[in-house]
Amino acid sequence: MTTAPYFVVADSARDPDADIWFVEPAGFTALPLDSLLAPPGSAAADELRTAFAPFLDVAPNEAIRQQFVAQLAAGRQLLGALCEVGTVHCSIGLHRDDVDDTSSGGGQPLLSLFTLSWRDTTVAARAVTAARAVTGAEEHTRIEYAELPCGPATFSETLRTPGADMGLPQMPLLQIHAHLPHPDCKRLVVLTLSTTTVARRQQYRAILQQIAETVSFDHPLEPDTGEAR
Repeated sequence: MTTAPYFVVADSARDPDADIWFVEPAGFTALPLDSLLAPPGSAAADELRTAFAPFLDVAPNEAIRQQFVAQLAAGRQLLGALCEVGTVHCSIGLHRDDVDDTSSGGGQPLLSLFTLSWRDTTVAARAVTAARAVTGAEEHTRIEYAELPCGPATFSETLRTPGADMGLPQMPLLQIHAHLPHPDCKRLVVLTLSTTTVARRQQYRAILQQIAETVSFDHPLEPDTGEAR
């Protein structure tokens, strides 16, 4: 039996200042960047502190409580750095590894990070901008050009390992990118799906392509006012 897909329309879809729309598959939870990065003393910062209070209250001891606060601060620092380079949306992905339960994954939960970022570009045709996004790009592999409903796009992958001096686990990080030029021909949006589960490259690439295919630069909720033809 086939059932129709189920969609939840976020409030941001009705934002009059929005200039891009997209759909995330099940398993992704958007991070409230405005709240997480709110300046101290603001109403949003107070709301964030209130939201985290229950977690701090149930901490078994002060050491655990301070560890939680330190991890939250590190996460905020990372999100702040992403926003400084044009990131406007982040989501945490949590999925069960059900490709092969007998494999090393064993049905364990898999984590990923989805980001949407804007990049300014020189004025050019959209197909040219899509090609330039990966032409000469260091370490980009598995490059593919596609025509999506929103226009031309290029897909690529990078595989990096954090430096030993960064204090991060020495695990390869797979990043799958989609480069979609805006119709104004002056900028493009970069969708990136990051995960340390390199063995599931094919599945994560399919997820990112699914998201990219839903991208629209025209408001999808506005009624069609054109005459039927």
